[in-house]
Amino acid sequence: MNPVRPARLALLAVPALLFLTGAPSAQAQPIAATYTVQAVGMTVMEVNATLDITEAGYTVEFRTRTRGVVAAFSGGTLVTRVEGVWEGDRARPRRYVSEGVWRGENRRTVIEWPGNQPAIRAMVPPNDEERETVPEDARRNTVDNLSAIAQLVRQARRTGNCDGSLRAFDGRRLSETTARSRGREQFAPARDEWSGTALRCDFEGRFLAGFRKDEDREAARRPQTGTAWLGEAAPGRPLIPVRIDSVNRWFGTISARLASFGPPGEAQARAGN
Repeated sequence: MNPVRPARLALLAVPALLFLTGAPSAQAQPIAATYTVQAVGMTVMEVNATLDITEAGYTVEFRTRTRGVVAAFSGGTLVTRVEGVWEGDRARPRRYVSEGVWRGENRRTVIEWPGNQPAIRAMVPPNDEERETVPEDARRNTVDNLSAIAQLVRQARRTGNCDGSLRAFDGRRLSETTARSRGREQFAPARDEWSGTALRCDFEGRFLAGFRKDEDREAARRPQTGTAWLGEAAPGRPLIPVRIDSVNRWFGTISARLASFGPPGEAQARAGN
């Protein structure tokens, strides 16, 4: 198997963990943050994330682009966005769109939820060209990855911890992620690095269905583990992920680190300043 492919999938999984959880805050405010993703000592991806959660609903968007050696072998950009509402404690997505260009190929996925069940409205390229189809019964009562993020953030803001488990369907793959709180850890001051006290959240994610037709099924089923640390980007700000480390069998530890932050549409402050 081409090692670039699983590495690319691992990198694309990083944005789905960036806002895995948050913390209680007095007011719900939109948050924009930029993260650099590093592997084997190099920056391989940049993620611009925006999260807006209110009592009525939520909007989450990720803009990802490859950098460095990964861009040379598997370059691309993706914009993924979801809008939804709340039904009790559950996220109810209304429309999910993911589109961009990857390795020179146009990609687009559109999902809507009539009757709160996922219905694929667009899929480019067709899923049957590269993956096994996720059975209809396995898709039931799932949300997309970004809605899963919004639900965990909202839960964490109410409970103050990151404990939770969610199942997500992105139109091609079915996955499950579980997170657990592991206390707080201190980050010492360092150049261009966030410093302070952060909540530690260990997580485990695994693919359940929608495997590539040419991949090693046993290897694809193995859980991916990692740790997310959540802290105040600046004094008095709501907690957001400041660093996320996940383990990949090809590249070792992949680390996403907060680079800058601020309100959406405004100049962002550098982390560590």
